[in-house]
Amino acid sequence: QVQLVESGGVLVQAGGSLRLSCATSGRAFTSYHMGWFRQAPGTEREFVATISRSGGNTLYTDSVKGRFTISRDNAKNTVYLQMNSLKPEDTAVYYCAADYNWSVSQRSGDYDYWGQGTQVTVSS
Repeated sequence: QVQLVESGGVLVQAGGSLRLSCATSGRAFTSYHMGWFRQAPGTEREFVATISRSGGNTLYTDSVKGRFTISRDNAKNTVYLQMNSLKPEDTAVYYCAADYNWSVSQRSGDYDYWGQGTQVTVSS
């Protein structure tokens, strides 16, 4: 079992920056690839970014490439999402998730554990 707790979501103006954190507890953090997903009202949950167990491999959805950076601190059992140049369309509830499979994935169904989410609102 893994428990995930996101934090850092706030209201921010367009063009601003924000860093989300996801603290984990339970099973060894390095057993999991970690991902960030988001869900805006009336839409399906979508993939944002993922990072491998070692941190050596990352993937991003096209809309955030060059603006968002996923990272992890295995000593602190925490994964981060640094978000720069924020746009109103980035407004959503952001979820972190843990994936115990062999390779990193962009599919939400491959993730085993989820946090409760943190709200990010970007005003224009």
